[in-house]
Amino acid sequence: MAETEIQKIAFVGDYPPRKCGIATFTHDLSNAVAEVAATDCLVVPVDDIEGGYDYAPIVRFQIAEQDRDSYRRAADFLNFSNIDVVSLQHEFGIYGGPGGAHILTFMRDLRVPVVTTLHTVLPKPDKTLRRVMEQLVELSTRVVVMTDRSRTTLLEEYKVPEDKIDLIVHGIPDRPFSDPNFYKDQFDLAGKQVGLTFGLLSPNKGIEVVLKALPEIVREAPNFVYLVLGATHPSLLRSEGETYRISLERMAKELGVQKNVVFYNRFVDLEELTDFIGAADVYITPYLNAAQAVSGTLAYSFGCGQAVISTPYWHAEELLANERGVLVPFGDSAAIARATIDLLSDEPRRHAMRKRAYLLGREMVWSHVADLYSKSFQKARRGRSDSPKPLAIKTLDEQPLAHPRIRLDHILRMTDSTGIFQHATYSLPNFQEGYCTDDNARALILTVLLEDLGHDSIELHQAASSYAAFLNHAFDPTIGRFRNFMSFDRKWLETDGSDDSQGRTLWALGTCAGRSRRRSFQSWAVQLFQQALPACAQTSSPRTWALALIGIHEYLRRFSGDRLVDQMRDTLTDKLIDLYERTATNDWFWFEDVASYANAKLSHALILSGRWSGNEQALQIGLRSLRWLAAKQTSPEGRFRPIGSNGFCRRGEVIAAYDQQPIEAHAMVSAAIEAHNAEDDPFWIDQAHLAFDWFLCRNDLGQPLYDSGTGGCHDGLQEGRVNENQGAESTLAFLMSLVEMEQLENSLAISATPKAVGTATGQTNKEALRLVHAD
Repeated sequence: MAETEIQKIAFVGDYPPRKCGIATFTHDLSNAVAEVAATDCLVVPVDDIEGGYDYAPIVRFQIAEQDRDSYRRAADFLNFSNIDVVSLQHEFGIYGGPGGAHILTFMRDLRVPVVTTLHTVLPKPDKTLRRVMEQLVELSTRVVVMTDRSRTTLLEEYKVPEDKIDLIVHGIPDRPFSDPNFYKDQFDLAGKQVGLTFGLLSPNKGIEVVLKALPEIVREAPNFVYLVLGATHPSLLRSEGETYRISLERMAKELGVQKNVVFYNRFVDLEELTDFIGAADVYITPYLNAAQAVSGTLAYSFGCGQAVISTPYWHAEELLANERGVLVPFGDSAAIARATIDLLSDEPRRHAMRKRAYLLGREMVWSHVADLYSKSFQKARRGRSDSPKPLAIKTLDEQPLAHPRIRLDHILRMTDSTGIFQHATYSLPNFQEGYCTDDNARALILTVLLEDLGHDSIELHQAASSYAAFLNHAFDPTIGRFRNFMSFDRKWLETDGSDDSQGRTLWALGTCAGRSRRRSFQSWAVQLFQQALPACAQTSSPRTWALALIGIHEYLRRFSGDRLVDQMRDTLTDKLIDLYERTATNDWFWFEDVASYANAKLSHALILSGRWSGNEQALQIGLRSLRWLAAKQTSPEGRFRPIGSNGFCRRGEVIAAYDQQPIEAHAMVSAAIEAHNAEDDPFWIDQAHLAFDWFLCRNDLGQPLYDSGTGGCHDGLQEGRVNENQGAESTLAFLMSLVEMEQLENSLAISATPKAVGTATGQTNKEALRLVHAD
C-alpha cells in the first residue's frame, strides 16, 4: 500500500449493530484493511430504521435507506473528506429505490474512485435489476467478485471488461485447526454428534428440509443434535414476528425430534460464532436458491475446517469441489440424511475432508484478503489519478428539483378506526361531514404506493386496514356497487353511491391486488374487485370507465391471465374511444363538450390501456388529448393552471381560472408520467414537474398549497386567496403526487435519462401552447 498515496478509505454498506451478513462483512473488511495497510478508515452505513443504530466511532456519516437525497449528501461528505478510495458493498435489497437504484445517485455525485464488491451477481435479472447492475459496474472504477462463477457471469452476461474485475474470496477469521470435542463441553454437548446451521433465520435457508431428514439421522445416530444458530432476520421479524421460527419448532415436535433440535435465537459475535463452529461435527447449508453467489456462513465454516454438507448453490459448488465437502440436491431431505449419516460414521473421511477445507482456507483469512483488497484499491487509485473526476457542481437545469419530505401526520390525524374523514376545518378533522368511499379509496392507494417506496410502519398498516375495512363495508353485494357517504355516527346516507366512487374503489382494489405485498390484503382485494367490476360496464360516466381502467391495469400487473378482466378492459376502452370520436373536432381534442374535473384521468386511462393491450388507436387518442389538455392548463407565463371548477372549460367559452383544485394537479402528474413512459418525450417530464410545482408556490397566486407545518394540503386556489381548509381529497392529491414524483425520479435514475429537469423548457411549452392558439 505504501507505493501509492492512499491514506484514507471509506467503506459504504451495512454495519453493526445492524444484524445482517453485509454488516458483518463491512466490519471485518474495514478492520482487516486498517490493520494490514495502516490506513485511516471510516464507514458510511445504510440505515433501514428511522434514526439508525448506535454505531461505533468509525461511522462518520449515515444514509437513510429510502431517502434519495441522503445519498447525495453522503457523496458530498466524502468528496470533501479527502477520501482516496471508496469500498462499496453491493447487495440487492440494502439500498433504496427500485432494484436499489438510490446507490446510483450516490455514485454519480461521487468524485472518488470506487471499488464495488458484488455480493450477488444475477445471471438472468429482470429489466430493472439489469439496468441497475450495468450502471453500477459502469460507475465503479473496479469490481470485486468472490467466486469464479460470478466473474464468468460478469464477463458473459454483462460484458464487463476482464481487466476491471478482481476475484477475491470471502474473508474468514484465522482460527487453529481443532477437534470438535474441545468445544462441545462449553455448550453442554459433550458426547453428542453435532450438526450446525447458522445465520439469520428466514424461509430461504431451507431449515425445514434438514428437520425432515432428522428422523432418519436419529435412527442411525441417536445422540445427534441439530443446532440452528441465529436470530430471525430483522426484516422478517418486523413484518411477521417469529411466525417462521415457531412453525419450525412445531414441525420438529410433529416429527418427534424435539429432543434432537436446538434453536439458539441470538445474533452471536465472532468469538462465540467460531466456538460454535468448532463444536460441530458437520456443518449443513440447505439453501434453496441456486443463484446464491456467496455465503459468508459457508466461508466461515469451511475455513475453520468443518466437514460441510450443502445444496449446490454457486458458492458451495466451487468451494466444496474435489472432496472438500458433500453436495446434495436442493430440497432433498433423504439425501441430507444419507450424507450426514455417512460422514458421522466414517471418521477418516470426515477428518480428511476437514483438513482439505482448512488448508484451502488459509488463503481466505482476513489478513490475506485485506492485502488483495489493498492491491485493488491501488489499481483503482492509479486508474483515476491522471484524470480525477471534477467536483460535480450542477445548475438547476442539470438535476431534479428537491421534493418535500413525505409526511403522514395530517393523514393519520384525519384517520380513525372507521376510516378517513372527508373534510377538515383548517387542519382539524371535521367530524360533522363524516366519511366517504372516494377518500378511503384514495387513502388506500396511497398506502400501497408508500409500501412500494419502502415506507413501512405500524401506524401505516393500521390506517390501511381502516381504509380497506371501510371499502369492504361500503360494498352492497346485492347490486355490486359501493355506497359513498357515511355520517360520523356510522350510518350510510344513501343506498347507492356515485359512479365515481365505484370507479375509484376499483382503482384502489386493483392497486392492492397488483402491488401489495400483504397477502391478506391481496386476497381480499382480488375477490372484491371481481365482484364489483361488472357494474362499471352499466354506467354512462366516462370518469368511471377511466378510473376502472386504471384499476384494471393495476390488477393485471399480477393477474394478466384473467380473461374476464381483460375483456372488460377492451369494453371500457372502446367506450372511451367511441365517446372521443363522436365529440372531438380539429380544434377540440376532447371526450365531452366540457372539460370539467379529474380531466387527465380520461387520457391517462387510454394511454395505459392502449400501451399495455397493444391498442394503438387508444394510445394515440390518449396522448393527443392529454397534450391538448396540457396546453389548456398552461398559463401565458408557463405555469400550470388547472381548469377552474367555477365554470370549467366549455367548448367555445373562456376557461374558468378559479377555483383551482388539487385533484387536477394530481391527475396531470399521473397522466404525464404515464405519457412519458409510453413515448419517452421529455415534454411529459416537464409537464409532471409543472403540475407538481403548482402545490409548491408555482401557481397564479405564488402561494403554497402544501402546508409543511401540518403535512396537509389546502383545499384549493380561489381568486385572491388560498382555501385554508385541509381536507382528505386535497391532502391525498398532494401526497399521491409526491409519491409518484419520487417514483419518476427513481425510474429516471435507473434509465440514466440525461435530462430529468425540474423546470419546463421553452421549446416543449411552445409546442403545447401551439394547440391553444390553434383554437
